[in-house]
Amino acid sequence: MNDIPLIKWLLSGDVSIQYQVHRDLLNFDNRQLRERISKEGWGSRFLEKRNSKGYWGRGFYQPKWTSTHYTILDLKNLGIVQNNKDIKQSISLVIDVLKAKDGGIYPAGVDKKSDVCLNGMFLNYACYFFVEEDDLRSIVDFLINEHMGDGGFNCYSNRRDGVVHSSMHSTLSVLEGIYEYEHNGYRYKLKELVQAKESAVEFLLRHKLFRSHRTGEIIDSKMLMLSYPSRWRYDILRVLDYFQQEGISYDKRMDDAFEILLKKRRADGTWPLQARHPGQAHFEMEETSKPSRWNTLRALRVFKHYNLNLDY
Repeated sequence: MNDIPLIKWLLSGDVSIQYQVHRDLLNFDNRQLRERISKEGWGSRFLEKRNSKGYWGRGFYQPKWTSTHYTILDLKNLGIVQNNKDIKQSISLVIDVLKAKDGGIYPAGVDKKSDVCLNGMFLNYACYFFVEEDDLRSIVDFLINEHMGDGGFNCYSNRRDGVVHSSMHSTLSVLEGIYEYEHNGYRYKLKELVQAKESAVEFLLRHKLFRSHRTGEIIDSKMLMLSYPSRWRYDILRVLDYFQQEGISYDKRMDDAFEILLKKRRADGTWPLQARHPGQAHFEMEETSKPSRWNTLRALRVFKHYNLNLDY
């Protein structure tokens, strides 16, 4: 692959990759490419798995990666058009059935308690697909209520006594949800969400994106592994990709993550797929240990945003 320019290689991938390369690296929002995502390639394959009852897998959250929840998240991350009627119908079915007393969406269990991380992801794709604001108000209230004193969020905050420190995983999932909420024009309690966003970003930066704020040690080595899809798991490329999308300015506390990400770049200019999260999947978009168009695309748009000149 050394003799193939990166852009040409990226544009030989799935139509969803082609669309995002044009949008994010070539500064051209190609609507024709976007329309094709639902009709061919990975997008079409995901949509074909939807059953006649309007969901994927065995319902909202089972089996995990082939469930309605994670399939819609995958489709959203492909960049599929936002007015897809089948996806919007599936989200409405979830809202009608799985709203808990605490206002959030609950995944499973007799206690019917909502999960903060899951509701951050739900807000992410529900806002992307233009779910009615009235259906999201109780979810917004739930997330604001679970905002923790250290600035972040934790999926156990309402389900386990004694939780005092936020989770990187949950915090990033909620931040991605707040981004889509604000970006797509929702206004209910937007000021409170923006304030939560600002303190949550500071929480992540205070940890230098992957280090203990007390000892400076790596929190979890898996946070340094490049995976895709990320599912609910946090890693340095996912958080930097969120930062570039949000337009967050450079901060020196990002430097350790930048250095690690650069070291992972191969001689041919690509980044690999280093890890896959165990579990049944509809299909695998890429092979582990091989060059990854997803990770290469995401890394390039991160470095483009932060004006780190790379030859692509």
